[in-house]
Amino acid sequence: MTQGTIVVASELCKGCELCVAACPQECLGLSPSFNTRGYRFAELRSAEKCTGCAACALVCPDTAIAVLREARSHRAA
Repeated sequence: MTQGTIVVASELCKGCELCVAACPQECLGLSPSFNTRGYRFAELRSAEKCTGCAACALVCPDTAIAVLREARSHRAA
């Protein structure tokens, strides 16, 4: 399984929860904290379950989510 993670730009997020609904691994939720604009922002709650599939980033209308994936090691033939 590919391991990944996400980084949420909390100041860009307006808490629409589209990413929460889109996550097939159910890794995301809204923070109990608020950003400076008064929105609860998305946060990664279960980092160990994140595969880096990017479903959350694809549905984010504010492009507040960056997806990071582990580099795959390639074998020399």
